Amino acid sequence: MSLPRRAMEQMGFSICCLACDAPDIAGSQRCRDCISAHVKVRDKISSGVAITKADRLSREFMTMLTNPTDFIDNTVHSETMTYYKSLIDKHQGKSQPKTAEEVQDRFEKQRNKPQKSLIRDVANNRKGKTTKLNSQEIEDLLSKISDKNPDVSDSYWEELLDDVNDLFDED
Repeated sequence: MSLPRRAMEQMGFSICCLACDAPDIAGSQRCRDCISAHVKVRDKISSGVAITKADRLSREFMTMLTNPTDFIDNTVHSETMTYYKSLIDKHQGKSQPKTAEEVQDRFEKQRNKPQKSLIRDVANNRKGKTTKLNSQEIEDLLSKISDKNPDVSDSYWEELLDDVNDLFDED
């Protein structure tokens, strides 16, 4: 097994390096030959419209190699795709849990992992999040998110709120 070369990873063919029987020597002639052959094959397969069954099959195989996880449920290729996925996982330092305790630990870690939300993070970082904004702060915020610079008097917001309240009172 060789470590994946950058060119092979960029093409999505790191599995080929992981399954290779050549010595793990970066820049070796075998690596250069393999990379150039894969570039030619990838370009030939992906260029133009897939007309024949062989064209479609070769594109499907190329897709399977680049993302074996999506084809684990494939009835014909599931065993091979599972093996490829395990090679990639080992290389990336991931492993499948083997015991019920390991499975439980993984679920517990996932449960305790903080949920990330960009919107929530921005809202939580707002200064004075419990205080109401005054009209000047509202104008400043509007000028930041609008491409127009509104010429609104200080009483505009009070009048707008009064109008909205009047509408609610009518109902």
